[in-house]
Amino acid sequence: MELDELKSAWQTLDRRLADQQALQWQMFRGQHMDRLRLGLRPLRWWQAVQLALGVLVLLWGVCVWSSHLHTPMALASGIALQVFGTLAAVFAGRILGLLNRIDYASPVLDIQRRLAQLRRWRVRVEAPVFAALGSVIWIPVMLVLIQYDFDRQGHDYWDQAPGLLLWMLLCAAVSLAVVALAYGLVRYLGKRRWMEDQFAGACVTRAERMLDEIARFERE
Repeated sequence: MELDELKSAWQTLDRRLADQQALQWQMFRGQHMDRLRLGLRPLRWWQAVQLALGVLVLLWGVCVWSSHLHTPMALASGIALQVFGTLAAVFAGRILGLLNRIDYASPVLDIQRRLAQLRRWRVRVEAPVFAALGSVIWIPVMLVLIQYDFDRQGHDYWDQAPGLLLWMLLCAAVSLAVVALAYGLVRYLGKRRWMEDQFAGACVTRAERMLDEIARFERE
């Protein structure tokens, strides 16, 4: 075999190996991207549920305050429920928007940036807001339920139970203190990364690991 023929044969073999590697890479990426998409689906479903619940709570709050304009505590409780429902719906819409921006055909680095943006939102904004609100939102809920009971009886419960609000505010302060104490304790124990992973959610952390695996395969 002449030198030119040998060189041509090697070039043909190199092209076939390159094509085979490219095919293997495409198959590997395609399988992992399908898993990534399926892995993020529960988060999308939950955010859709949160969006619907947020709208329901918002409407409930509007019904409460609009029908109790002359009852200060019921009015304030209804507004609080409306605000909470609005935040829940807006936050769910924000996450759904971030998920919709992920293009699974784009480079791995771009998908990692999208997921990092999603993680930052959940860890730095959503988690602190809902941790604080979740500690106190039960107060307007309880006040509204009590108001409904007194509406049926035709009484104003504030005339009969003046210390109720103070007791609930004290419980809310304790709840907030417990949340702050737990946060400080987790950081003191060096579990901040673990806590952030919990805030980000299992779907996001699994997706990040999958992308890291794809990136390593791509580098190799």
